[in-house]
Amino acid sequence: MLIETLKSLFNRDLNKLKLEIESYQNESQIWVIDKNISNSGGNLCLHLIGNINTYIGAELGKIDYIRNRPLEFSLKDIPRSELLSKIDNTILVVNNTLDTLTEKDLEAIYPQIVFEKEMTTGFFLVHLSTHLAYHLGQINYHRRLF
Repeated sequence: MLIETLKSLFNRDLNKLKLEIESYQNESQIWVIDKNISNSGGNLCLHLIGNINTYIGAELGKIDYIRNRPLEFSLKDIPRSELLSKIDNTILVVNNTLDTLTEKDLEAIYPQIVFEKEMTTGFFLVHLSTHLAYHLGQINYHRRLF
């Protein structure tokens, strides 16, 4: 049951991320920062893509993905179409990976130590979903500010 709930939440929020990126009136606004706003919507989008592909795709789904976290925050002016394509690929990775998991897998300890302590895979996947929702809200606010 939790697997289907997670799939539903990840799909809902990744599709909402696509809508947010599509909704910037001017493509250059995706990358705007201000003295009090250090992360652009585009960089937050790249961060979410990197985070999900690392912890769900590479670790659980065994896809060939190597994260470069500093680039998630330093790259600029990636075309909107490329961001949308990356989100679409991330949706596929999430669905393909979650489709392979069992309830027993969710009860197992997540293979990496992420927060300096062990946690179950289920707990960490719930965390990843809330992390996505948190940054999605920031992107929505960023879009409306600029």
